[in-house]
Amino acid sequence: MEAPLHPHHLSDRSRPNLPDPVYWVTPRHLAGDDGVLAERIDDTLTDLGWRMWPTSRHTLLYVSPDGLRGAEWILAAYPFELGGLPVAWQLSARGHAASAVPEWNVYFTTGVPYEALADLLVAIDAREVPDVGVEGPETVLDALSARGWIRDVDHPRTAATDPGFSCHVSLEMLPPLIDDADPRPDMVGWQAWADPVVSAPYLWCASFSASVPHELVAAFASSLASPVPVPRRIVPENAEGRITVVRRS
Repeated sequence: MEAPLHPHHLSDRSRPNLPDPVYWVTPRHLAGDDGVLAERIDDTLTDLGWRMWPTSRHTLLYVSPDGLRGAEWILAAYPFELGGLPVAWQLSARGHAASAVPEWNVYFTTGVPYEALADLLVAIDAREVPDVGVEGPETVLDALSARGWIRDVDHPRTAATDPGFSCHVSLEMLPPLIDDADPRPDMVGWQAWADPVVSAPYLWCASFSASVPHELVAAFASSLASPVPVPRRIVPENAEGRITVVRRS
């Protein structure tokens, strides 16, 4: 378990200077988080104007200026796991700032490429009404198909995988402990995970509760499947042989 993070660990004044990235890595969904998932998302949220508070559980809670959107770095609290990996970030949205219960939640483990999570947060921040969507699940699959991902033969309307069959996005039954304002049982939500080596541990997992707007899932999926190389100082060991690494000149 990681040691609790405190605000000064993420501040621009005290954060140690990280060495410049030395590699360009593709595909993005197997690039990992470079060990800086907390710092990179803190940068994104700070740029968006979200405020941050440390909590008694040694987590860091970020709230948007209108109070409708939240993001919490919860790794130190170790609330639960997805695919055997600890959940690191929890995102949420409320219909009203005073609402006690979020309309939906999204959970990400360590290892998720921070670019995709950052793009999702930008999409959440940009929505006038973050808790309501108008598009159907097809918008998620369309976003992935546009990036060259393949629809699942058995479930073409609810699942897709990358051309290397190492990352999957699927609309399916929610795993335990995924909170949503809709209390009905047997709800489905979008799940995403990367498993570059069969029978080996997952690289990362994500779970979207049932009420997350499909447009937001599509924003995450489109970024996840982007062919643009991402900078990394380190690459995941269990993705070796499945990624292309080019040293930066």
